Amino acid sequence: MIDWLLEGDPAIGWQVLRDLTSASPDEVAGARARVEHEGWGARLLALEDPDGLWAGGACFPASYTGGDLGQPWTATMHTLQTLQLFGLDPTSPSARRAIALIAANGRWEHEGQPYFDGEVEPCINGRTVEAGAYFGADVAAIVERMIAEQLDDGGWNCAVEIGSTRSSFDTTINVLDGLLEFERATGGTTDVRTARRAGEEYLLERDLFRRKSTGEVAVPAYLDFAFPYYWHYDVLRALDYFRRSGVDPDPRMSDAVSVVRSKRQPDGRWPLDRIHPGQVHFELEGDVGTPSRWNTLRALRVLQWWDRTA
Repeated sequence: MIDWLLEGDPAIGWQVLRDLTSASPDEVAGARARVEHEGWGARLLALEDPDGLWAGGACFPASYTGGDLGQPWTATMHTLQTLQLFGLDPTSPSARRAIALIAANGRWEHEGQPYFDGEVEPCINGRTVEAGAYFGADVAAIVERMIAEQLDDGGWNCAVEIGSTRSSFDTTINVLDGLLEFERATGGTTDVRTARRAGEEYLLERDLFRRKSTGEVAVPAYLDFAFPYYWHYDVLRALDYFRRSGVDPDPRMSDAVSVVRSKRQPDGRWPLDRIHPGQVHFELEGDVGTPSRWNTLRALRVLQWWDRTA
């Protein structure tokens, strides 16, 4: 299994060495450095526009007029998130150049706000904080805004702008990913930690995928594992968040862990359950139902964390 994973792209390989083997820090660092110059990371970096953006836009390509099947995933926000998930070294020349140019030239489609000032939707702002904190941008002002927008149930919802008072799984995981990365990059604050704990409790009270009111599966797609996941929620993404956060497993995660175990194929691999529709720069894996190195890597490290500490 490890050999099969290591045969994949450098973006996967270095994380396999770090998370699933006893490789030395130097070996991991050497493998990670390849992301900038080889494979998917290098391909995405080569598609960057001279002004530092991708596809000419922040959330949407400059040419986007609506009506496509699914949201295009080629603009700056989605590409930057993907490079972060690949593990592009934030101190690399390519990363430093991109972040400086995005800060200078990136503007949100909403009202032309500077990129690292964020905009109004917490699902967008959460992802902006996550990538921005990872790559060294100043996103403290967005963090303050998100904390102020936390709802009474502990989570967040992009639909607050149109009157929603209940949180959503999708928005909440985007904000949590952002707050966690901000803490890791800056040390965080008491307010950030308090907000993140309340957001985690929102998910845990729902066993990571159930309606609190009925116990039914909130959205069937939450049990499907996609990569890249962009703004979408699923239980593997949630479990990998908790693993990265450093908390001990909570019994309320057990049903979600059972979902992960149930999807393992006889050969030990996990399939790609879903591809979120929309234009992409290039495909990362095969068709739905084929073995997925991304899902296998993420599932193995989640189960390793769960089995070691549960």
